[in-house]
Amino acid sequence: MNPAASLSESPAPPAFAALGRPLVPTRTPLLSGADPEAKRAELRRYFHQTCELYEGLLSLIRDDASYYERHEPLRHPLIFYFGHPAVFYVNKLIAGRLIQARIDPHLESMFAVGVDEMSWDDLNATHYDWPSVGTVRDYRRELRTRIDAFIQSMPLELPIRQDSPAWVILMGIEHERIHLETSSVIMRQMPLDELRRGAELSDEERRLWASCPAHGTPPPNEWLPVPATTVQLGKRTDDETYGWDNEYGTDEAHLPAFRAGRRLVSNAEFLEFVAAGGYRDDTLWTDEGRGWLHYTRAEHPKFWMPRGAGYVQRNLLEEVSLPLDWPVEVNCLEAQAYCAWLAGRTGEHVTLPTEAHWQALRERVPGDQPTWTRAPGNINLEHFASSCPVTMFPQGDFCDVVGNVWQWTRTPIMPFKGFEVHPLYDDFSVPTFDGRHNLIKGGSWISTGNEALASARYAFRRHFFQHAGFRTIIEEPGNAAVTAGSRLYETDQLVTQYLDFHYFDALSGGAGSTPLGVPNFPQACVAAIVPHVSAARRERCLDIGCSVGRSAFELARYFAHVDAIDFSARFIQAGVRLQHGDEVHYEVPMEGELTASRAITLERLGLADVGGRVAFLQGDACNLKPLFTDYDLVFAGNLIDRLYDPALFLTAIAARIRAGGHLAITSPYTWLEEYTAKAKWIGGRREHGEPLSTFAGLSRALEPSFMLVAREDIPFVIRETARKHQYSIAELTIWRKQPDARRSTE
Repeated sequence: MNPAASLSESPAPPAFAALGRPLVPTRTPLLSGADPEAKRAELRRYFHQTCELYEGLLSLIRDDASYYERHEPLRHPLIFYFGHPAVFYVNKLIAGRLIQARIDPHLESMFAVGVDEMSWDDLNATHYDWPSVGTVRDYRRELRTRIDAFIQSMPLELPIRQDSPAWVILMGIEHERIHLETSSVIMRQMPLDELRRGAELSDEERRLWASCPAHGTPPPNEWLPVPATTVQLGKRTDDETYGWDNEYGTDEAHLPAFRAGRRLVSNAEFLEFVAAGGYRDDTLWTDEGRGWLHYTRAEHPKFWMPRGAGYVQRNLLEEVSLPLDWPVEVNCLEAQAYCAWLAGRTGEHVTLPTEAHWQALRERVPGDQPTWTRAPGNINLEHFASSCPVTMFPQGDFCDVVGNVWQWTRTPIMPFKGFEVHPLYDDFSVPTFDGRHNLIKGGSWISTGNEALASARYAFRRHFFQHAGFRTIIEEPGNAAVTAGSRLYETDQLVTQYLDFHYFDALSGGAGSTPLGVPNFPQACVAAIVPHVSAARRERCLDIGCSVGRSAFELARYFAHVDAIDFSARFIQAGVRLQHGDEVHYEVPMEGELTASRAITLERLGLADVGGRVAFLQGDACNLKPLFTDYDLVFAGNLIDRLYDPALFLTAIAARIRAGGHLAITSPYTWLEEYTAKAKWIGGRREHGEPLSTFAGLSRALEPSFMLVAREDIPFVIRETARKHQYSIAELTIWRKQPDARRSTE
């Protein structure tokens, strides 16, 4: 079996109905087993069932026009979320060199990465030329056929490990199940007349998307004592279920005795807060909460709507009189304000739980999703397509530890000790390690697959909405839980190495000199390039392969706008944090187990005033979105010999540069098959028995559209320890686009 099998010529799969899918989603598969072929069949079922469940949710949209409306201003319209989970499979399989052929490069670029969770006052009005719903539906149909064939032909050994092709398939499946939930949140904000419901649904659809019919008045909530305990956090690497990178690692939390709410906070309880003027009392809100409150002018939870003297609640397909005994659904800022209000009323230290507090309660609920005979809570779409009374699912002494709605914690998500990103999806968690994203735990009624596991860790900005509510706890003042992983600190070894490579000279006041007396490489590159670009042509610049961002910031001294793009979110996140005014802390190895701490800021670099001119984005240099165009300068720093298809990049980049604009390339020409298949090397090899240098290959690829204007060597040093450094020499070539050069992609 060929792990690099193409998706381009695959046979049609059998009728999907023959795969034996149940109506209710299956639980996430175990990675272990005794029969690889039985596991292959299980993965096929799980894949097709996931596709059909997601398409079934979006089929509730009555008219195609609704796909293009921004029902949630902090997210793309639903047409993006229709295409995004599908292209994810192809983009990850291409990145892993498991396939070679794309289905539709244009769609796979457009739908690759998009607006997910923005600041409330940071709306993105960028125009996208979205394809038709029919085009995306056709793409999804073709994708299903080809992924089905890939699953049938891929090598499969048990247990499935993170370097297995099957892991990438599971990554795609679990990713789509996340978007099943986030899309349902957006659909709760659509006008009801834009959705199919009632008699328009088939019997099967009515059963699957039926909300809970029960509602009433909840009994008084109460706080139950939980004894002091120590909980272990983190997922073992040999766990039998798929996990996202932030779940793995270890942490330990020591919890003094506390009291926890028996039930989630209900609509009835929160209604008291609203009636008492909680949304009008600034003293109850954090600084962040006041900013959100004043901007949005919110007066009640998002899914409540005033009707006469009361409220109705918007569910997926209906509006109902406010169900007082259902959990309130709010963002973290609202939950924090409620806790402050309740603390004032009771005189108790009322607060949100930490992740560790939730874990202490979760350990009282036996089993986990793959082993449940029946879900013990309103989760996994096994009970309702809505939340339900907070008394309906007792789980030991407490209710809804698992399911109904997600539960906000006061814990900003941070990696556990031993955290490692998966190389094919390094932007899943890293962008959230900024102190601004709080963990939600427990899952909701529509959480399936990985989301329904005890180990699941998802986080959102505190102003964001999901199907999320909260439970309150009471701690004795001064008895806050202690966990190890609470520092905002860069720990990724490769990122810290590149932070040192880009920014070390700033530690001595930006003197521009690095160890061994070699000038700072990003600064030296920009200093060599900028004189070739006239002052009249310094509007737009693209720094492609920007890494942790120093060259982008240096270019912003001269250009009005710089797009800084890298494939790795781990890298660009460091630049974003600097751009936001944060001080980025990291450690570098000195000798043996000894390290040295370092900290950098844009202010120390003298770049604080130009940081706002840089837009950091994630992207694939070989498949950029069409909007990245019309540049006066494109800088590709030490990138060309790390691309999976450098010739494709060189061919396409000409169309993105204005006539008379410049392309600057640096590289030490270190070709490795680890990054680029040998057949794709543009130099550093023999061709027809004769040596082909990379400069010759560059010239051959570029000279139809470009003229060489400069060529020089620029040395650089990458530090390994205090006394060990890598010394390299990159060649800088600068090319000017000819005025009559045709756009090579037209």
